[in-house]
Amino acid sequence: MEKEYNGSEADSSPRFRKGSSRLMDRMVKKNKMVKKIIFTAAVILGIVVFFLTGNFFTGKNKKREEISGGAIINASIADASYLNPVLSSDSASSDINGLVFNGLVKYDKDLKLTGDLAKDFSVSEDNMRITFNLRKGVKWHDGKEFTSKDVIFTYNAIISSSTKTPHSSNFDKVKKVSAPGPYRIIVEYTEPYSPALESWGMGIIPEHIYSGTDINNNPHNRNPVGTGSYKFGNWRTDDRIVLEAYDEYFEGRPEIGRFIYKIIPDQSVQFMELRRGTIDWMNPTPDQWVSETSGKDFQSNYNRYRYPSFGFTYMAFNLDNPFFKSEKVRRAISYGVDKQEIIESVLRGLGTVATGPYPPVSWAYDEEIKDYGYNPRKALELLRQAGWVRDETTGILTKDGHEFQFTLMTNQGNQTRKLSAEIIQDQLKDIGIRVKVRIQEWSSFINQYIDKRQFDAVLLGWSLSVDPDQYPLWHSSQVSEGQYNFTGFKDSRVDELLEEGRRIFDLKKRKKIYKEIHNILHKKQPYLFLYFSDTKHVVNKRFKNINPQKAGINYNFTEWYVPEKLRKY
Repeated sequence: MEKEYNGSEADSSPRFRKGSSRLMDRMVKKNKMVKKIIFTAAVILGIVVFFLTGNFFTGKNKKREEISGGAIINASIADASYLNPVLSSDSASSDINGLVFNGLVKYDKDLKLTGDLAKDFSVSEDNMRITFNLRKGVKWHDGKEFTSKDVIFTYNAIISSSTKTPHSSNFDKVKKVSAPGPYRIIVEYTEPYSPALESWGMGIIPEHIYSGTDINNNPHNRNPVGTGSYKFGNWRTDDRIVLEAYDEYFEGRPEIGRFIYKIIPDQSVQFMELRRGTIDWMNPTPDQWVSETSGKDFQSNYNRYRYPSFGFTYMAFNLDNPFFKSEKVRRAISYGVDKQEIIESVLRGLGTVATGPYPPVSWAYDEEIKDYGYNPRKALELLRQAGWVRDETTGILTKDGHEFQFTLMTNQGNQTRKLSAEIIQDQLKDIGIRVKVRIQEWSSFINQYIDKRQFDAVLLGWSLSVDPDQYPLWHSSQVSEGQYNFTGFKDSRVDELLEEGRRIFDLKKRKKIYKEIHNILHKKQPYLFLYFSDTKHVVNKRFKNINPQKAGINYNFTEWYVPEKLRKY
């Protein structure tokens, strides 16, 4: 994994406390025995202090008060929608939910599943049952104890038909969830389910907050109570979300005392604020990365981190739109868009062409599938076969008296997507398709257009899980409001393969399944798969203990710290 960063180690010199020798001398003159007792006590006290302050041979030899505290300001182009992991589907909400809530399991730095709210777990030999042993003494942020009742409640909320959640398909194969006691959960499946463990990384919500209420409209969706490392502080819509370190967090209080999620819907403005020091952390655009962050002056104050992303950018078609019902038309559009030009001019080379939904870092990626490539002549031939004729006067394609024109929507503030949309607009004009680009504020974009399928085509990105199961994106059952198959894609063979891929644990067999899915999606093009871009972070050098791994940089966020002398807030 590629990584670019300039590390700076914290001062690690040990610090000791000194006693008062004059006081001890006076006592010695009175009584030599007293001297001996006090000397012994002082030695014992020194050893205790030595251990408690971390001044042992562990490398963590800063006093806690010198590294615990301060604040970090992270910039986001979009505000959150729901601070409830059962309901949320957007990345802004997930950023906050990931700090406020915990699942039963999580991925570690090496992308291996480990316990979270579950201290340990076991899977039966037939892969039909998982037993989770829960941590004892975990407290919700309001002081109530976390128990198995909360897990049962969360599961029932997810599978309820009245809950507007995109996550219900992850639990389709669950036969029964039971709690033999307050600290044990047993999950039984109707058949083997390979993503089973990963699915229990879903954030658990508190029964005592949501029981007996309409979960979709509960006011705590804007004022969450979790078990996570940070507890909710306040939320000023379209301005900021503030979280406070949770003192009673079961893995230890986070070192950074406050997390501020500042909404700045323009990456140019974000970068100006970064330069001024009013934010500490952002994801720069490719142009900013190449042109603005590579100099010595910038890197004297900021660390840069870059690695391949687990996600892709795409243009999705509303398959109910008569313009996009034909596979030939969708393939024609793929021939009509020069992805490499987008990568070179917009991503500044910091990405690769996408041929389907599996990134090159995934074991499910099929390198044998080749991209359509930019070929306007083939595009026009396919469009002709689909019945479209180019008007000699306007140059626009027409069919049955209708011009081929549609609106391509994307979210406000993402300069990379805006520029990509404009290039697509220009390139499709060359083959007779008129495209109008519309930029929409994030919340209304998701809630009013995506969820309700009120769009022609959209330019967006998916962040993916490590397991290649993409049932929520492509299965024909996942087309209801709030679910992820918002294009309305339906294919019986893909349905079969997705279901089979969930039943099989053998890696070679699963690879074969996902390669076939990849091939079908490549042929049918429900999305124009555009590119896999690199993940890029810029963080102020005041923040220490950032150690990039396979999981990126966020996996150990609770261990980041800013030395006391460098704190600004």
